[in-house]
Amino acid sequence: MLINAHGGKLVNRVKDVDPSGLISVDISADLANDVENIADGIFSPLEGFLNQQDFESVISKGRLANGTAWTMPTVLDVDEETGKKMKDAGDVLLKNPDGTGIAVLHVEDVYSYDKQATMNGVYGTNDDSHPGVAKTNSMKDFLVGGKIDYIQRQNETEIRKHRMTPTQTRELFEKVGWKTIVAFQTRNPPHVAHEMLQKTAITTRDGVFVNPLIGKKKPGDFKDEIIVKAYEVMIEKYYPENKCQLATLHTEMKYAGPREAIHHAIMRQNYGCTHIIIGRDHAGVGKFYDPFAAHKIFDDYPELEIEPIFFPAFFYCNKCLTFTNPNVCPCAPEHREQISGTKMREMINNGESPSKFILRPEVAEVIINYDKPFVE
Repeated sequence: MLINAHGGKLVNRVKDVDPSGLISVDISADLANDVENIADGIFSPLEGFLNQQDFESVISKGRLANGTAWTMPTVLDVDEETGKKMKDAGDVLLKNPDGTGIAVLHVEDVYSYDKQATMNGVYGTNDDSHPGVAKTNSMKDFLVGGKIDYIQRQNETEIRKHRMTPTQTRELFEKVGWKTIVAFQTRNPPHVAHEMLQKTAITTRDGVFVNPLIGKKKPGDFKDEIIVKAYEVMIEKYYPENKCQLATLHTEMKYAGPREAIHHAIMRQNYGCTHIIIGRDHAGVGKFYDPFAAHKIFDDYPELEIEPIFFPAFFYCNKCLTFTNPNVCPCAPEHREQISGTKMREMINNGESPSKFILRPEVAEVIINYDKPFVE
């Protein structure tokens, strides 16, 4: 028996609804992805965009109005005129950037909101250098709440070939006999330290669910296609059969640190995972969060069924001759083979291949041979 979905029931909002005659509203690619995530139950227990009561509760308490854990606002922002039209219409067709009508939104609520309170509540700052704060400042002034009915899948693309729904992952886990499944959230190609961390976590568990986040990221982050190709080659070359499953999660990275760590855990519980790896500075950016804030916040959400596995930073110790971490390695820092993201970007931009103790050669080759590997 697999773990319960968050809230007790896996949401399914894929419906056969006729949108004829409805007014339409265009939404971004990232919002289109989140509509699909709602429909497929990845965002269970949400059935649509947050109404005002739920939104304000999420901002202030990190919970829906009924007390259910939910830490990130899932919202549709519009200008005042569009909001009025949507409220008058009641039902609205949502179109993705391709012009495809993907869902019908049943409008329940159109409301204004306090951007400063939103920033401070979700990100713990109103500093515009934080990408989440900048995104909030760029949002329109009204939010629309209501349930959605998903009526049309988006066009399949190469980057979506590994996308799976929670129904599919749960069926897969049962088929292969996995009962204990460790989720690994990532927005980067796999370092060897990440590989070792995953393998350490599944030494006494059945398998690892590698779930890269595919969607809008900040400049300097790796492009989505590189992350996917790097994981494909790492899993093929360095994992035993039936121990690692790759699936992509299509949503925007928020860089909300501890709050986003809870959101990441909830989504992976919905996929059927029993555990999630939470590393140092999980979902962090710059120096906005304490490196272990994402560990501490789980104390506030004891009801989550998915269990966090907390890890410090892994590295290769050239004195111990093994991959290890500060909790067990007695050696001085100069013996540690590790690299910052900034240093890695510099090396790759210069055409240099990092040490084999930092990147597998096949992974390094994928990155170095790719023209413009970073988001600009």
